[in-house]
Amino acid sequence: MSGKTLWEQGHEPGRQMVTLGIAAALTVVALDLLLTGRVSVLFDIAFVALSTALALLVRPRDFFTVGVLPPLVMVVVFTLLAATRPGAVAHPDDSVVQALISGLSSHSLALVLGYALCLVCLALRQRALDQHGRLVRPRNAPGHLHPGG
Repeated sequence: MSGKTLWEQGHEPGRQMVTLGIAAALTVVALDLLLTGRVSVLFDIAFVALSTALALLVRPRDFFTVGVLPPLVMVVVFTLLAATRPGAVAHPDDSVVQALISGLSSHSLALVLGYALCLVCLALRQRALDQHGRLVRPRNAPGHLHPGG
């Protein structure tokens, strides 16, 4: 069986993953606000799943883009909420900066778990690609062994 493993299947461009990540996070926030009036554990669970899915979908040459994406997605989403609906992530009278900090600290576990799973998936994919010789490194790239030295 010569099929690709889970770690070798991702082929989506990084730009599309950025767009998908922000759009999906905003969609979940809208749904969460509709259901609960606040950003709740529903967002946290979806954020962790989204971070993992993006790491599995992205093509190898865009690993860096997705590798820095989870914290940026959360900051963008919470900044928008802090500016428009601070009560969704903090006290309704908080300033934008205070609401952003409160929102990030309230959902820090989801951020850490989502980011960690994203990085682990990318590392496992990198390892699988290296082992199967499907990732070609330039001759002068770190990790490339040069004969005789």
